[in-house]
Amino acid sequence: MKIALGSDHGGYKLKEVIKNHLSEKGFEISDFGTDSTDSCDYPHFAQAVGEEVAKGTYEKGILVCGTGVGISIAANKIPGVRCALVGDCFTAEATRQHNDSNVLALGARVIGDGLALQIVDIWLRTEYEGGRHQQRVDLITEIEKKYSKEV
Repeated sequence: MKIALGSDHGGYKLKEVIKNHLSEKGFEISDFGTDSTDSCDYPHFAQAVGEEVAKGTYEKGILVCGTGVGISIAANKIPGVRCALVGDCFTAEATRQHNDSNVLALGARVIGDGLALQIVDIWLRTEYEGGRHQQRVDLITEIEKKYSKEV
């Protein structure tokens, strides 16, 4: 599986922990930045990862900022991205099963490395259930299309 990673300065250290963890597990990883703890703007990294996931170049994306909120809001502006901000294992599983989320957002200042890696592992191994949930995902896509503009 190809996974795109991105973070701002607040999420840089956790992103590096996740990158090493996934590389050890054999995932193909691309890091879209940032490359340090120097202050930077999270929307740039959310956009870079989100666009690649929406295009299908990468199957999944993982984004990290201080709280996960800003970077998830930015990613969800991209048509085709269903970014879920997750801080617990139940939600990691449910958002894949029910929402077919394709981007995961984490808050480095909210959860520790151990929980973050548990969430990542659960999120990546959980399959979308489809079925009754597909109608809801289709409704999300309709909303997206209604408000999207051609770029």
